[in-house]
Formats: sequence, C-alpha cells, structure tokens
Amino acid sequence: MTMENKGLLEGKHILIVDDEPDVLDTLSELLTMCDIDRAISFAEARKKLDNGSYDMAILDIMGVDGYALLDIATEKNITAVMLTANALSPEDTIKSHKKGAAYYLPKEEMANIEQHLNDVLKAQAEGKNT
Repeated sequence: MTMENKGLLEGKHILIVDDEPDVLDTLSELLTMCDIDRAISFAEARKKLDNGSYDMAILDIMGVDGYALLDIATEKNITAVMLTANALSPEDTIKSHKKGAAYYLPKEEMANIEQHLNDVLKAQAEGKNT
C-alpha cells in the first residue's frame, strides 16, 4: 500500500456496528489510525448515527438490522460498508448497492479492511463509483 493511500483513513470518524464483540475488537485493532465508535445493537447504532457525525459506517447485515441502519447512514450522507458473515450473494450485493452502500465485504476479508476502506475513499475522491 502506498503512503498516499494510507493517509486516506487517518483521523476518519468511523462507526462500527456488529452484534459480535470479537468483530468489533478486531476491526478496532485493524483501524487504529481512525477515530472509532462501536455499537453492538441496532438501538445503540441508531442513537450514535442520530447524534454523531461520521465519515463512514461499517454495518453488519445480520443481528443489528444492517439494512435499516444503511437507510439512516445513506440519509445522513455517511459512506456505508456492509459486512456479512455469509458468502457474497447477488441478492444481498444488489440490495446493498440499491440502498446506497459503497461496498459489500465478507467477514473473511476483515484482515484486509484497511485496504478495502482506502479503495472506497480513493474511488470517492476520484469521483468513481465504489
């Protein structure tokens, strides 16, 4: 990864929503260059989205009603990345895209989250479709 890409995430305010504490811990550890807020439930995430200002939201689909959170994030112009434990299904990918998600990421790819988020930010900065 180039230094140019590495700086895109620096200081970004990111909300991570997942009902599994270990996923929240892993993502927080991988994104130490960001200002991270965490939520373990739909209600907690909704409150944070309503009261906070975020550059990006990483939303689990199952367990926290990720699609409803995606609607809120999209309405607030927050870049949303959907996270799923399930294999990429065409239906979920299309649904995520139509509802405004910038990216759809299987949990097996969490170790590479920094690169994926940088790719999203770089595409946005260049005016490209994510």
